[in-house]
Amino acid sequence: MPDTSRDEPTDPGDVVVPDAPAGRDGVGARTSPEPSADGVSVAGPPGATVAADPDDVDGAVVADRGEGARGARDGYASGVALLKETVIILVSALVLSLIIKTFLFQAFFIPSASMRDTLIEGDRVLVTKLAPGPFDVSRGDIVVFKDPGGWLPPVVPTEQSALRDRVTSVLTYVGLLPQDSGEHLIKRVIGLPGDRVASDGEGGPVTVNGVPIDEPYLRPSSVPSEVPFEVVVPEGAVWVMGDNRQNSQDSRYHLGDPGGGAVPMDNVVGVAFTTVWPLDRATLLRNPGATFEAVPDAG
Repeated sequence: MPDTSRDEPTDPGDVVVPDAPAGRDGVGARTSPEPSADGVSVAGPPGATVAADPDDVDGAVVADRGEGARGARDGYASGVALLKETVIILVSALVLSLIIKTFLFQAFFIPSASMRDTLIEGDRVLVTKLAPGPFDVSRGDIVVFKDPGGWLPPVVPTEQSALRDRVTSVLTYVGLLPQDSGEHLIKRVIGLPGDRVASDGEGGPVTVNGVPIDEPYLRPSSVPSEVPFEVVVPEGAVWVMGDNRQNSQDSRYHLGDPGGGAVPMDNVVGVAFTTVWPLDRATLLRNPGATFEAVPDAG
């Protein structure tokens, strides 16, 4: 009689999961096969949590999106910080320039030939505002001063757009552009308050307090004065003349004005001390102290 105690062979189509816990219906639970990196199904242990494959395409897309979002936020924050720093730098530069222009230095543009060859048309000079002020104006100094009235012809405005005119005015006001000579002049101080300044008008030297002065800064083709005059400089004023004497409408030509041609010290903006542009003409504007060293103080 055949032995029936042996088990029948199992169906080769079934996969037996050993020690699988029973499900609610008593049937052993099965794990779903998971795709491997090379596309072969890999069965994991029952109940195991399968981590996302780092090479999984969908996972990579999600990761890339996250990195892109963080990069965008970082880029935005960097842009805002850069913009803030730029604004702070620009505002600080404007404020500093305004302070310097108001209290220390100011740039001016030379439009005429009255100071040749010391200064020529197109030169830019820097003027210190510490004199007059903490420091005194001296004989021989080159000074910039506001028109006392009637020294300059009326200014004819140049044609330019309203925007450009506004920008030019703002940049000039804060000191980033040189002041033009629409209301300013530049000359050399020859006499201080109380000085007696004179010339015979025949080409002889100018005298200050009776002492003839040698003026090496005059343009080679110039003579000291072709106009005869003799004045005593009023208190609180200076007597000024151009280095290009025969092409300078200076104090000599305003003898009939209030003050007798002298410029009120209150109109003096400052003393020019250097030429800064063009670069090939950059130089210090030194006071010719030897010219006036023999001149006594006004008595």
